[in-house]
Amino acid sequence: MNSFYPFTFTPIFKERIWGGTKLADHLHKTIPFAQTGESWELSTVAGDVSVVANGVWEGTSLQTLLDQYPEDILGSVVHAKFGTQFPLLFKFLDAREDLSIQVHPNDELAAARHNSFGKTEMWYVMQADPGSRLLVGFKENSSAAAYIEALNQKKMLSLLESFPVQKGEVFFLETGTVHAIGAGCLIAEIQQTSDITYRLYDFDRVDAQGNTRELHIDLALDAINYQHVQAKQSYTAQINAATNLVDCPYFTTNQIQLDGEITITKSGDSFTVYMCTEGSFSIQVDKQSFEYALGTTVLVPAVLREFQLRGKASLLEIQVK
Repeated sequence: MNSFYPFTFTPIFKERIWGGTKLADHLHKTIPFAQTGESWELSTVAGDVSVVANGVWEGTSLQTLLDQYPEDILGSVVHAKFGTQFPLLFKFLDAREDLSIQVHPNDELAAARHNSFGKTEMWYVMQADPGSRLLVGFKENSSAAAYIEALNQKKMLSLLESFPVQKGEVFFLETGTVHAIGAGCLIAEIQQTSDITYRLYDFDRVDAQGNTRELHIDLALDAINYQHVQAKQSYTAQINAATNLVDCPYFTTNQIQLDGEITITKSGDSFTVYMCTEGSFSIQVDKQSFEYALGTTVLVPAVLREFQLRGKASLLEIQVK
C-alpha cells in the first residue's frame, strides 16, 4: 500500500483543425501546436496510453500498473467488471472553432463494428467566450429521413438544439445524441474509453492540403437517437460537499467546491479521479502532501481509502460503480 499515491500523468496533446491556445492561456499547459484542441489527461486508448508524471512510478505507463496491480488501482468492483481495462477517458478540450457535428455509437454497435466500448460522455464548461454555444440533440423528435434530407440540403443545424453556455454548466450525452462543441468553449470531458466518432457534418472545412475530413453518414444512421433528449443538467453547488452532476452506469461525477479542508473516505470499490477546474488544492495521504494546480487531473488508486482535500478549488470527482 505504501507504494501507491495519487498519480498525475503527462498530457497527450492532440492537434485539431478546430483547436487553439486556451489549454496554455487558461490552464497553463505547455502545448506543442498552435491549434491544440485536446489534452488527453488520463487514457488507455491504444496508441495513447498515459504515462505517470510524478513519484516513484514516474515514467511507467498506466497500463503497466493496471496489469500488475489491477485491484489496488481500479478497486474491487471495477476490477471484477473490467479486468485490467481502465474504463474511462479524461480530456480538456479547447474549441477555437466549431467542432464537427457528430455522434457516438452505443456499446453494442461499437463492440460489433470496432471491438470497442461505446462513448457515453459528459461536458463541464470551464470557460466560454461571449456568444458561445453547444449543439446537443434534436429540437424535437426526428427521423432518419429528416436527418438525411437536412444533410443533403446543408440544413443540419436547423434540426439541432442550440444552448448558449457559460462557465459551470453541465451536459450529459448518452450514446446516440447528435452534438457539437461550439467555438469559444473550454471543456472538461469525461467519457467511456473509446475513440469512436461518426462525423455527420464538418461545415465544409478543408485542411492545409485542401482536403475535407471524412464523414460517416451511413454508419451513423442506426447509431443516432432521433428522439428529443434532456442533456443539460441542473445542480446547486455546495461548499465542502459533493454535489452530484451525473450518475450513469458508466461513471458518477460530483462537483466539490472546496474551501478549507475535508476528509474523504472511500470503500475500495473504485478508483477516484479529480479534475481541478478552478483554483488549486492538495491531497494529504499518510502525512504526505501532494499539490495540484488548475487544469490538473489526479488518479487516486482505490487502495487509498482515506485522505484529505485542502485548498480553494472547484473539483470534479469521478468514480465508477
